[in-house]
Amino acid sequence: MQRIGFIGVGMMGHGMAKNLLQKGHPLAFLVHRNRANVADLLELKAKELKTPGEIAAASDVVFLCVTGTPQVEANVYGGLLEGARQGQIVIDCSTSQPESTDRIRADFAKKGARFVDAPLARTPQHAEAGKLNCMVGADAATFAEVKPVLEKFCENILHVGAPGAGHKIKLIYNFVAMGHAAVTCEALAACSRTGIDLEVFYQLVSAGGANSAMFQMVVPKALKGDFTGLQFTLANAKKDIGYYQSMLANAPLAGTMGAALHQALVQANALGLGDKFVASLIEAHEKLNGFQIVKH
Repeated sequence: MQRIGFIGVGMMGHGMAKNLLQKGHPLAFLVHRNRANVADLLELKAKELKTPGEIAAASDVVFLCVTGTPQVEANVYGGLLEGARQGQIVIDCSTSQPESTDRIRADFAKKGARFVDAPLARTPQHAEAGKLNCMVGADAATFAEVKPVLEKFCENILHVGAPGAGHKIKLIYNFVAMGHAAVTCEALAACSRTGIDLEVFYQLVSAGGANSAMFQMVVPKALKGDFTGLQFTLANAKKDIGYYQSMLANAPLAGTMGAALHQALVQANALGLGDKFVASLIEAHEKLNGFQIVKH
C-alpha cells in the first residue's frame, strides 16, 4: 500500500484521511490547528509531522486539501517541491487557480514528480462516508495510477481531461452550484417582499422544472431559520467565484452572470457573513433591504 502524506485535515480532508487509514494506507499528516480533527486519526496510527518537507520525505503520494491557491503555494514552495523525488505524485484536491496549477505542475516535472489536479464535490458528510465526487485532470496513465487511491474516499471519479482540466471544470461547476444558491436566496427574498407564502413557493418549485438538488439543499432548512443546508462558507464561495472570474478573463470570455454572482458574494462578505454558510445569503438580503425573510 502506498504511503500517503496528507496536508489539510479540515472539514473535507478529515474524512478523506480517515478513509485512507481505515482502508490500509500508512498515512502521515501535517500538524493541524484544529486538534479535535486529529485525535481519531492518531488512534488509527497516523503520524503527525511538522513541515511539508517531512511530508514529502515520508510519502509516495501526497494529498493537498486546503482552502485555495495561497495555501497550496505555501505548502508546495514551503517544502513539498524541495523534497519531491522521481516518481512521486502530489494530488491537489483543493479548488485552485488553473494558472497557478500549471506553474506548479511544471516545477514538479523538473524534479521527476507529477502534480495532479483532482478537486472534489459534495459535502464533509460524504467525505466521512467515502462518497465524494472527484474530477481529475491528468494523462491517461497517471489517471489509472491515482484512481485506486481516490477510490478509498470517492464514489464517482471522472477523468475530465488533460492536466489542468480538473481545476477548470471545478470552477465552472461551482459557478453553477453557487449560482443556483444565490438565485434561490434572492427568490425567497422576493417572495417575502411581495407577499408570496414561502412554503407555497417551495411546493411550486419542488414540483416543477426550476427544482434542483441545490434548491432542496438550501430551502427546507432555511424556511425553519436554519442556514446550514449547504456547509460551504460564503468566504470560500467568494474565493471560488473570484477564481472563476479570473479564469474567464484569461480565456478570454465575456460572461455577465459570473460578475453578478461574484458581486453578491463580495457584498455578503462585506456584511460580515463570510464565516457563515452559503444559505446566509438570505441574511444578506435581510440586512440590505431592512426586513426579515424567515424567522431565525
